[in-house]
Amino acid sequence: MIEKFLKLDSEKQQRILDAAFKEFADQGYERASTNTIVKEAGIGKGMLFYYFKSKKELFNYLIDYGINYLIDEYLNRINENQSDFIGKYREVAKIKMKAYAKNPYIFNFFGTFYINKDVELSEELQERFTKLRDLGFSKLFKNIDTSLFREDIDSDNIIKLINYTIEGYEKHLINDFKGQKLSSVKLDPYWDEFDDFLELLKKIYYK
Repeated sequence: MIEKFLKLDSEKQQRILDAAFKEFADQGYERASTNTIVKEAGIGKGMLFYYFKSKKELFNYLIDYGINYLIDEYLNRINENQSDFIGKYREVAKIKMKAYAKNPYIFNFFGTFYINKDVELSEELQERFTKLRDLGFSKLFKNIDTSLFREDIDSDNIIKLINYTIEGYEKHLINDFKGQKLSSVKLDPYWDEFDDFLELLKKIYYK
């Protein structure tokens, strides 16, 4: 059935995908309504289930589609030759912001399930998420110029400390966003705060 969906014209495909991503992101898996999805997409309910035999199949397709989007529009655009570790974090944030602006529904969708964890994923999808995370880490930690770091702290420890600090910052954001609809959160102030945060880390750990 999904093969038939892929034969739809791109504009109609995108309407259905955007409506589905938004509904699952706003409501979570259990409360997401296929009635709302078809209404937002401007299609009949029979048409949705013509392409996807169940809500679960639609959800799994969204995850697969979203992972491919993140790889193509985000991770594959990271410059692995950037040797300034904090500079790379800043570039990564900008790439992520562009990918988010292009399709915020996908980021809100993944954000909802990462924060609230209200659905159990199959082993295959969990493995894909693990590979996605590992790909991101490999690109981030490749070709780091440790000569930029302070000499009185071991460079490996500096990399770990910066990473742990940013992970802690991300967990703080997750707690702030928990229970909120990410589509209604204004993210620009958080991006500005993150940039200031990176500058502070640079003052602490760089020469």
